[in-house]
Amino acid sequence: MIVKYLAALLAGALFAAGLVVSGMTQPAKVIGFLNVAGMADPARFGVWDPSLAFVMGGALCITLLAFAVTPRAGAKPWLADSFQLPTRRDIDARLVLGAVLFGVGWGLAGYCPGPAVASVLTGGQDAIVFIAALALGMWAARRFFA
Repeated sequence: MIVKYLAALLAGALFAAGLVVSGMTQPAKVIGFLNVAGMADPARFGVWDPSLAFVMGGALCITLLAFAVTPRAGAKPWLADSFQLPTRRDIDARLVLGAVLFGVGWGLAGYCPGPAVASVLTGGQDAIVFIAALALGMWAARRFFA
């Protein structure tokens, strides 16, 4: 049991370190990446920052590799009784609405949940407000839409 918690702690620490090193915990850098209008007219809209595309590309490569080596039915993971892979494949209104809310929140605040938690741990005070709003939104979703 303790090995599972240590593995989770190590994975979380590695993820947080990667977010900090890549700049994903800097809202200005994220908003600069999302500012695609800056590609067309930097003088009017500000400069577009493409650096996070490389972070996302690296993450995508690792994810594709992980999916390729993830065993299929009948295999057992190292630290769990079974793999818990998603089974739903449909796209419904709740999924689309959630994706839109995530994107709007990410664009406005420059944070998504992982980088916000890492920012709180590294002293980002504005991330505390984001985490509080995130917790309130999660509570409201469970309370009113579950």
